[in-house]
Amino acid sequence: MKRLLVLAVALLALGLLLAGCGGEEKKAEQVLKIGTMSPLTGPYAADGNDIRQGAEIAVEVFTEAGGMPGFSKIEVFSEDTACDPKQAVAAANKLINEKVTAVVGAYCSSSTIPASETLAEENIIMLTPASTNPKVTERGLPYMFRTCGRDDHQAPAAVKFMKDVEGVKTIFIVDDKTTYSQGLAEGVAAAAAAAGIQVLEHDHVNQGDKDYSAVLTKVKAANPDLFYISLQNSATGALMVIQAKRMGIDAILMGQDAVYHPKLMEIAKADAEGMYCTFGAIDKDAPKFKEFLSKYQAKTGNEPGAYSAYAFDSATAYLMAAKAAGTTDPAKVREEMLKLDFTGASKQIKYEENGDSGSNYTVYKVQDGKFVPYWNSLTGEKY
Repeated sequence: MKRLLVLAVALLALGLLLAGCGGEEKKAEQVLKIGTMSPLTGPYAADGNDIRQGAEIAVEVFTEAGGMPGFSKIEVFSEDTACDPKQAVAAANKLINEKVTAVVGAYCSSSTIPASETLAEENIIMLTPASTNPKVTERGLPYMFRTCGRDDHQAPAAVKFMKDVEGVKTIFIVDDKTTYSQGLAEGVAAAAAAAGIQVLEHDHVNQGDKDYSAVLTKVKAANPDLFYISLQNSATGALMVIQAKRMGIDAILMGQDAVYHPKLMEIAKADAEGMYCTFGAIDKDAPKFKEFLSKYQAKTGNEPGAYSAYAFDSATAYLMAAKAAGTTDPAKVREEMLKLDFTGASKQIKYEENGDSGSNYTVYKVQDGKFVPYWNSLTGEKY
């Protein structure tokens, strides 16, 4: 009996010891969770997956450099918004349930705006690499940051190029009624009128349309100097370009940062030659971009999309700030976010009090199937 009692005590002690070790192991395996939200399916999936991959690569690079003190690993949880406001809110709630501490996204401004309201209720930091509508950072949300530029900077930059470089006197504008596309188109129309450029017409198409013959017939009849295409993504932009060329429209073609994507040339091919698009000035010869490019190509086997570098910088900014703060407490991380001033893959990252990080729009021209920097809005000079 005495021998059995000793054995029972020994087994109990061993159990407590193992439980203690398990607790230590659990504590050591604390995971930092980062979310992304973007359109992973549907017509905008190319841009959405660019955002997801950019954030994932930022986590890989940060982990290779030593990771986050107090956390054994960093995991990325990605949700699909499909560029739909309701689905974006649902995606935000899923990420809240996953207990993420920050979210990189979304793509469409019409998704980012409602999703950010949901995340704000839980004080979760959101960094958008792509949503350019001014309202994104004008609602007083303390944890809303924007790494890309703003449409109220993009529109006047585009118009200045039209007038000063191309000598445009008349334009025809088309958008697809989304928060981003229509907001930017309205900004271009207002800036053009102020610059003395006549807006012959500002018309609209619907998301999902594939036949643009009705609106293009109007464009051809109006015979503008420049046809401004403000659509939500490059694939739809490419379809409109192809159909415009087939209809014999010989106006200068110009798109915006959503149309700026390698898919434009993949789909439109020779029809895209000579087209202009506005997008942020990314120095692709800079060491930081080349480092990012190498990682991106190794992971995906592809060239980075339009917003890959912005997503990479967004995730990097959060991780740097959280590490500097020594905590994931949002108020303390925000303080460190506002202190950041570093060279990212996309640009110099320095956030303002309202969450913006400045705009540096450049006009790119499609030459030999590639986007080539053509005119710098900050200097007013050609490259």
